[in-house]
Amino acid sequence: MKLLNYLKSPKSDIPLFFILLILINLVSYNAFFRSDLTEPKSYTISKASEQVVSTLEKPLSIKVFFSDNLTAPYNEVQTYLSDLLVEYKGKANENFSYEFFDMSKQENEVLARSYGLNQVQIQQIKNTEVGFKQVWMALAIDYADSTEKIDSLTTTDGLEYKLTTTISKMISNTSMLSGLQGKVNLTYYASKRIADFGFPGYSKLEGRISAAYEEVNKKNGDKITFNVVDPSQDEIDAIVSKYGIQGFMVGEEKFALGLVVEYGEKFQIIPFQITPFGIAGTENLDQNITMALQSVVSKSKTIGYIVGHNEREYISDGDESFVLKNIISDRYGFEVFDLRTEDLPASLVSVVINGPKSKFSDYELYKLDQFLMRGGNIMIFTDRFEITAPQDRSNPLNQPTFTPIDTGLQKLLDKYGIKIGKDYVLDEKCYQDQNPYLPDGIQRVYYAPVLQKDGLNKKSVISKNLGFVVFAQASSIDVSEAESKADEKVTVLAKSSPNSWLMDKNFTVNPSFITPPSDKSTMQSYNLAVLVEGKFQSAFDGKVENPNKDAENDSEKSGDVKIDVKAEDGHIAKSVQNGKIFVAGSSEITTENVNGKNGKAPISYLLRNIVDYMNGEEDLCEMRTKGLSLNTLEIASQEAANAAKYFNEIGIALLVAVCGILVLVHQKARKKAIRQKYNPDDSRESENIEKAE
Repeated sequence: MKLLNYLKSPKSDIPLFFILLILINLVSYNAFFRSDLTEPKSYTISKASEQVVSTLEKPLSIKVFFSDNLTAPYNEVQTYLSDLLVEYKGKANENFSYEFFDMSKQENEVLARSYGLNQVQIQQIKNTEVGFKQVWMALAIDYADSTEKIDSLTTTDGLEYKLTTTISKMISNTSMLSGLQGKVNLTYYASKRIADFGFPGYSKLEGRISAAYEEVNKKNGDKITFNVVDPSQDEIDAIVSKYGIQGFMVGEEKFALGLVVEYGEKFQIIPFQITPFGIAGTENLDQNITMALQSVVSKSKTIGYIVGHNEREYISDGDESFVLKNIISDRYGFEVFDLRTEDLPASLVSVVINGPKSKFSDYELYKLDQFLMRGGNIMIFTDRFEITAPQDRSNPLNQPTFTPIDTGLQKLLDKYGIKIGKDYVLDEKCYQDQNPYLPDGIQRVYYAPVLQKDGLNKKSVISKNLGFVVFAQASSIDVSEAESKADEKVTVLAKSSPNSWLMDKNFTVNPSFITPPSDKSTMQSYNLAVLVEGKFQSAFDGKVENPNKDAENDSEKSGDVKIDVKAEDGHIAKSVQNGKIFVAGSSEITTENVNGKNGKAPISYLLRNIVDYMNGEEDLCEMRTKGLSLNTLEIASQEAANAAKYFNEIGIALLVAVCGILVLVHQKARKKAIRQKYNPDDSRESENIEKAE
């Protein structure tokens, strides 16, 4: 009874209040919610990440090694990573764990180095001085018997994507390694006579490879065998030709040097290069062997790459679209298909047609059409002109020639409601280069439109988080007919600004010869990249037979024969399931010229997102582009950019000063008004007036 009376009395209010706070905290610890107000949902993990960590079958541990007291902007990376791991933990099952290590302790530095992690040098400003500092910004992931590391985490851009794809790859590789039939072979091909030349570091190379092998093999369940081969003179040519390792001759004697990871018919090389200063390519051997191992055992998704019409090459470094291969290499691989002699298998999800220059036969077009009817997806990067440089480039008056390209693909696209213009889209909002010979020092490359937020679709996961993208030499795309079809959904992914016009005659790629039209009313926005999805009507009335089947002369073999189109069994007149067509009016966007050597330009993100979306991996698109650095300010003109710059540097300070003066004047006026109202005879006021007089 006394307790009840006490609880009813005011004396119990404070104790009960504290008890309530404790209970609320206990409940909220296990039942809480967070709201992510950022536009790209940077602090909310995607469904793909949630799926990966919620279905872990074995313990996965993330060890984070970050130095304390990092300066901006690097301290934001640690905070973001911490928040991200909290999100992972909230969605994961009991097999997920993470730990942050205090890097001021020597034993934690030793642990970090045991994972192969290294410090990174950052720039910091302290006491008005710029200096450099070695810090830890890395993490290591342990899963089953394998370990992966993510080093040099100096930015938040794509951090969730790196984490999730690394975890997913580890799970996949562990599963595949456990189910391997036989072992992976690591073979060191080295002619023993190379030692006689005394190249620096060569005598220790085999020992370094052996040590790296032991480390990698231990982490991968003893699934690798190591062999050292001294090839004979008769074997060297075949080995060099098959694997692409280094081969050379001294006099009449042949030599070979290289390291090959091989499983079944797949192989990857760790190339070495002999130089006068030593053996190049021997750094990070354990990491390189691990990456090669993952490449030969992983089952990456296959994308068909159509050839036979002078398409852009992608096979080796230096090829026009080699960068495209690198952009997608972590999850996809290209497989070549020549439609003149090969069919597209039912297991294939998507194909790429990249910059063809010669005509597809109806037989080839029919294969593409029926692939789409079966629910396949087609990515087309097409050019309407082939540019040929002048033979004499020393004379600036000699201009390239522009030859129209007729691939025949328009026959298909017309049926699907997509029309590509015979033109180039020019835009006042374009890439700008420095040119000291111009009055303002700026060369505007009008045929390279810069697409900012208003030119990229903000509703599509492919482009919604991108801030700007540079296109080049792109033709306009009309999808008005496709939009009128009930069974087709049209998404314009990229379009030029309203200050755009078309070059449809007098073609040139010399920026000095291009000027905007004087009549601005003729300008408008044009589509540069589109996506059409749904169920399509076939472009053919029936099955098309191979015209070369019984051909005997060269003209028939080229496909230039009359084709009888007949309705036969097996022809699909309308899509049986939804298909997708992506069309870009330029194949130049798949080259190093636009993407850069490493494929890190914003257009590279767009290309990779397109490939993911076309292969059913749309969850990865938004995850990859969560980086805030891609959400750039929209710049209307250089004048507007300069105005914003000077306002930030000077205007804000002046604005604060003016506001301070106005507040001071207002306070004085208010004091005077109060004094005159309530004490007009104040002697201080009289004295001030007399002094003023």
